[in-house]
Amino acid sequence: MDESAYHASRRTINPSPCVFERAILADCAQCELSRRHALAEREVVACSLEVARINCMTLESLFHERARFALRLPGPGVPMVHAKMMQLQCGGLRGLQTAVAAPTADVHAMVQKAQANDASLLELPWVEIVASIVAWQPRRRASRPKT
Repeated sequence: MDESAYHASRRTINPSPCVFERAILADCAQCELSRRHALAEREVVACSLEVARINCMTLESLFHERARFALRLPGPGVPMVHAKMMQLQCGGLRGLQTAVAAPTADVHAMVQKAQANDASLLELPWVEIVASIVAWQPRRRASRPKT
């Protein structure tokens, strides 16, 4: 399947993609509202509740805004490289988990807990969350034995 056909099919099959799809597929987090679908030998993640998706979009844009200087991120609307997006999502969700003292990295549960505690995502301890974003490192690949 060529990439343009894949992306056209993806929009049809997954009209409300999960904002934190990359983090969920990398097992950095999970979400009780996410639904996984197979598409052309790939996996896509959909959000089953539009209000939760809007909350996650707000959270991700806050991650981007608050960590923009520290990570030297491009402006809004400019595509990010995969590694920076993973650092932003996985590090941000890890920082949020610590900030709200959540037992698991369930995105929807953490956002609900953050909103219940602080009444606004803007009131989160952003210094600690940004520090977690900056400190996040991808898993190291296992070294191959030399033959």
